[in-house]
Parts: sequence; C-alpha cells; structure tokens
Amino acid sequence: MGLSKTIWTNPTEYLRNQQPEHPVLFFSPEAVQAAGRRFIDGFPGMVTYAVKSNPSEEVVENLIAAGLRGFDCASPFEIDLIRRLAPDAAVHYHNPVRSRAEIAHAVASDVKSWSVDSASELAKLIELVPSEGCEISVRFKLPVSGAAYNFGAKFGATAEAAVGLLRTVAEAGFIPSITFHPGTQCTDPEAWASYIVVAAEIAQQAGVTIARLNVGGGFPSHRLNGVLPDFEAIFDTIGRVTEEAFGADRPMLVCEPGRALCGDGFALAARVKAVRDDTHVFLNDGLYGAMFEFGQIGVIDRTDVLDPQGHRRTGALVGRIVFGPTCDSVDRLPGDVLLPTDLTEGDFVIWQGMGSYSTVTNSRFNGFGELGLATVLSLKL
Repeated sequence: MGLSKTIWTNPTEYLRNQQPEHPVLFFSPEAVQAAGRRFIDGFPGMVTYAVKSNPSEEVVENLIAAGLRGFDCASPFEIDLIRRLAPDAAVHYHNPVRSRAEIAHAVASDVKSWSVDSASELAKLIELVPSEGCEISVRFKLPVSGAAYNFGAKFGATAEAAVGLLRTVAEAGFIPSITFHPGTQCTDPEAWASYIVVAAEIAQQAGVTIARLNVGGGFPSHRLNGVLPDFEAIFDTIGRVTEEAFGADRPMLVCEPGRALCGDGFALAARVKAVRDDTHVFLNDGLYGAMFEFGQIGVIDRTDVLDPQGHRRTGALVGRIVFGPTCDSVDRLPGDVLLPTDLTEGDFVIWQGMGSYSTVTNSRFNGFGELGLATVLSLKL
C-alpha cells in the first residue's frame, strides 16, 4: 500500500475519476493534525501516540507537525520507526511482556520508560535495564466499565499485586510510576476517575511517591452518529480527580491515545461487488481486510453510498446482510447494516472514522486485501 502523490479534493472526486476496483483509504492530514492539537491543548499532561493503532509514516509525521513529542511503542519495529522519524521524541515501551532480545533492542535505542504487570517481567527489567534515569510504570487493572472491550483480560496486575511491584520498582532505583488502561473506545469519564482513585491508594499503600500517572489509552474515536466523543469532559475529570486523589503528591500526567488521534483522519470506500437476490450485499473489503475491527467492537454507522458518478444514494435505509469478498463465511459484518434501498452493484459504500486498526489488520487472505491510499483535502463527500 503506497500513498498517492496526487492530492484530491475529497473522496468523491477520487472515486468518480478513478473508479477503483479495490478498497481505498482516504487520508486527511489536516484531520490528524487537528486531533493532535486537540489533545495537546486539552489534556493536562504529556500526550503520547499509541503507534500500534496506525503506524503509517504519514500519520506519525503529521502528529509531529501538530506538536506531538511522545510515542507509545509496542515492539522493536515501532521503536525503530519513531527513532527514524522523530529521533529526539520520548519513546515509551509499554507492552508489559517482552523477550530479552526485545528489551536489549530497546535499551540500545535509548528507551527510558517501561511498564510492567508481573514480578517475573519486572525481574527481567531489573536485570537488563540500567536504572539511572529510567522509569518503570506498574500497570494495574480493575473490572471494566463503559468500554467496548476489556484490556484487563490480558494485561494488568491486581491492585493488591501492584502495591508490591511498585515498592520493588522504587527499591531497585528506577523512577516509580503507575499506568492503567480503562478499556478501548471508552466514553465514560468516570472510568478514568475510578482508576485514578485506586492508583492513589496503591501508591499510598506502597509508601511510594510516584513521578507520573499514565492514564492509558481508551479515548474513543467517532464511530457512531449518535455518540460524539467529549474529550474535554474526560480531560477535566482526569485533572480534577488526580488533584483530589493525590493532593500534594500529585504526579505528572501522561496519556497514550491511539484511535482518538488517527481514527477520524481516514475514510474507507468499499465497492459493491454484487447484490445477491436483493438480499445479500457483497463488498470488495471485509473482516479480513480494513474492517477487521467491525467484528470486535461493532460496525461504524457513519456511512454514505455513492453511485459510480459520485452521486449520493437517497433511498430509504434498510437492514442488509453484508459479506466481504473472501470465500469464508466468517467474513460477514456483524448484524444488519443499514444501506439505502437503491444501492446496486458498482456503488461505493464509504465509512468515516476508519483510521485506527485498519491498515495494520488488513490481510491478503484468499488473494484479496489490495488497499489503496489517497490523500484528500477534506473527508467530506
């Protein structure tokens, strides 16, 4: 997948002129930069980008242009990407489980911030990472609330275990910090509030004054027409509750949004391959492609349908069963997708908010998966 050198006015212009037979992602540099500035201006602390959500160079470069200077990396590949594009940026390696070879790679790349959620992994860090000037954040978990799915199912120590881990971090000479993840696509500010209160209790019970509190990712992208993310309410809650919970020992704050920074920077156009007996719609993209996340957290309903000439279909909306292009029956979008009754073969279905977990999960299963990428001035049709 390569970025087109031509800059188009909007997706409609591209589709009308190019008539692509493969799905296309449309990229708006201005939308990504605007999202970056919103976080930098509004969040009461340091903003780091979760590279895993979309590691495309154009995304990283535009976030740098917006003023971002921190990145949360989950692998040596992502660390190398950031060191090449932003050599002086802060790199946080907050994947809590790493091999010794991965740790050595990060140390050689001058990574100074790590996370941990277990005694065995902490022992590896103490053995392999120089303590001077290095931060280790203890990651803990709570029962998930208000999120699309639970990150605590894989990562995070219990609050009780986190007390001992934090004490060990401090005794080993590292800069002690705490981190958590409230769950993906989290829209309720109180989810962060609950975690912050417990983080303060962990620090108090450990007898450790933490340097920083990383409130994780989970910040939502705009996936549903009826749910507009209110970042300012989340930022205000995080700042207020941190002040209340920690008092004079208030740590510096860090966040690591992914989808909230890149999600609204892209739209996806998939073409209708067939409408089978006026019942089933087959597209040239699906769950094995850029729509992988639809099967995890539901279908985005911010859609439009254009005919091949770029005119919007205006028929009444009706629920359709929608399949992707592969021969696998799993390749079906969840539930019924609302599409206009006048939709027909050759039309383009356009989803907004497709910048996160689309390029990185797109596969070539069954020989499909060719995905175009075009730059546009605006994502408005």
